[in-house]
Amino acid sequence: MIYLDYQATTPLAPEAFEAMVPLLRDQFANPHSAHRAGRAAAAQVEVAREEIARLLPSGGRLVFTSGATEALNIAIQGAPAGDIVTIATEHAAVLDTAEAMRRQGRDVTILPVDDDGLVDMDAARAVIRPGVALVAAMLVNNEIGVIQPTAALARLARDAGALLLCDAVQGYGRVPIPDGCDMIAISAHKIHGPKGVGALWLRDGVRPAPLLHGGGQEGGLRSGTLSPALCAGFGAAARLMRENAASDLAHVESLAALARLALPDWSLNGSATHRYPGNLNLRRDGIDGARLLSYCRNVAFSLGSACASGSGRPSHVLRALGLTDAQARGSVRIGFGRYTTPDEVERAARALNEAAAAQAAP
Repeated sequence: MIYLDYQATTPLAPEAFEAMVPLLRDQFANPHSAHRAGRAAAAQVEVAREEIARLLPSGGRLVFTSGATEALNIAIQGAPAGDIVTIATEHAAVLDTAEAMRRQGRDVTILPVDDDGLVDMDAARAVIRPGVALVAAMLVNNEIGVIQPTAALARLARDAGALLLCDAVQGYGRVPIPDGCDMIAISAHKIHGPKGVGALWLRDGVRPAPLLHGGGQEGGLRSGTLSPALCAGFGAAARLMRENAASDLAHVESLAALARLALPDWSLNGSATHRYPGNLNLRRDGIDGARLLSYCRNVAFSLGSACASGSGRPSHVLRALGLTDAQARGSVRIGFGRYTTPDEVERAARALNEAAAAQAAP
């Protein structure tokens, strides 16, 4: 199987696995216990916390969560009272939570994007005004890889007295995170760490209301017993992202160039310049992506967000770019990273081209 679905999840780094094993097998104490074994487990959690924070702005604290969805929900539901502004191409974890807040009486504005997938900054300037409490923006889009002008949105939010929530799930460790963010959501399994753990970074002085109540862990914001093993795996993965940043980027850039050459009849969805190169969302006229996925049984790629891929609806991200339903359904997302080889990209491209040609044949 050729795995080209790095935006859905990444292969677990061997180093992250090895960091987890002792805490799963031997050092099993509750990290919130006061005895020596508990303190030892807690120390491993803190080592991981510090390592993860090294890829984030200074002047804040990191709260562990079960994943980015929980982190985003804490940030949005726990934000101060006021209006919410977000973008049409956000992940469902943001859009659906914002809609839930609308049903509770909050005013929510969804900003449009242009045909490159970049937010309409004129529209943003018009609505991010005093009275807005929260602006939520994804740094790197999970479906099309476009990098939003998060720093500019953060300045608008600050001038309006609002908080800027950055969904950095796809960008953490890959592209710089602007200093102007007030809250940042990240996830371990997108950076070769384990599933089931994420984090919410909070600028000093920012304290959303908790969603969970109980033991008061994580400074009272996120009650519940932490898994030292998951935290340690997250920390090891973050360390590797920091240490391998230059080589990882050069690798995905070369793979992206190779893929574009090997798929000449496919058009790129989203900006060709403001993007993370390890995510290529491509379309071809007259192609049904679902049939393509079924045909290419030995290639793991995606038709969009893994969280919504079974809905049968065209991607809301691609529709926001102005694509027709047919164009959206004729689009595929291929994602690659540290462990992808050039040979795998070439073989996958041949499979995609053959499958597309078979569909087009009378």
